Amino acid sequence: MDVERKRREERETVREIMKIYCRGHKHRRLPGADLCPDCQALADYADVRIGKCPRMAVKTFCSVCPIHCYARPEQALIQEIMRYGGPRMLLHHPIMALRHILIQWRTRHGLRKQEKIR
Repeated sequence: MDVERKRREERETVREIMKIYCRGHKHRRLPGADLCPDCQALADYADVRIGKCPRMAVKTFCSVCPIHCYARPEQALIQEIMRYGGPRMLLHHPIMALRHILIQWRTRHGLRKQEKIR
């Protein structure tokens, strides 16, 4: 898969999960905005970190990556958001969720090409 396409898909997935979290916790959003200011700041931070990820070509998900790009406070928030929004993705964005499940299944069963980064 093309690295930039993978990066774009990961950004979209993270943003959609954050929207589910923000709506589910009834955060006060500005008119016309998808996220509240706090969630928007975290989404922007995640977007920058995804953009700078050195292992995008070989990793599957941030949760299993040996390099932690997020600072500790943001990492804890992202984990909380993923735990809440991830399972709900199947209802809100079934295609994204099924793609995620397929990638995870292929990785666990060794069907993904093993690439090494220097």
